Amino acid sequence: MLAFVLLFTPVQAFAVNPDEVLKDPALEQRARQISAQLRCMVCQNQSIDDSNAELAKDLRVLVRQRLTDGDTDKQVVDYVVSRYGEFVLLNPRLSGKTIILWSMPIGLLIAGIFALVIFVRSRPARRSSEVLSAEEKAKIDELLGK
Repeated sequence: MLAFVLLFTPVQAFAVNPDEVLKDPALEQRARQISAQLRCMVCQNQSIDDSNAELAKDLRVLVRQRLTDGDTDKQVVDYVVSRYGEFVLLNPRLSGKTIILWSMPIGLLIAGIFALVIFVRSRPARRSSEVLSAEEKAKIDELLGK
């Protein structure tokens, strides 16, 4: 029973190959933290730490190379972003573009409500159905040929 449960239990497998692992555990930990923040451009829904794609492997190697060269975590992330754009970040930075992007649905909802209020207020009021006078009824009957 235990073997059956273990067989079907999802296990998160990291895609980092043994030949990529740095000898310094502190640098390796930093590399893993940075890799977890960067999106695989092929998979697009995984970090480069989780992806088996060749591009993800290249990015993991690049991150480790930059760390061994003495770059800070911020410098490594900035370097990758400068080459691949903001899309490479799994959690995008707060900027004017992202504020506009995230506020657009709320702005469109408010604009739609505003347009609906204006439309409803500008409609002519419904006229109450008035009873026709005898003269108007006679004219209608005359036109209809009754």
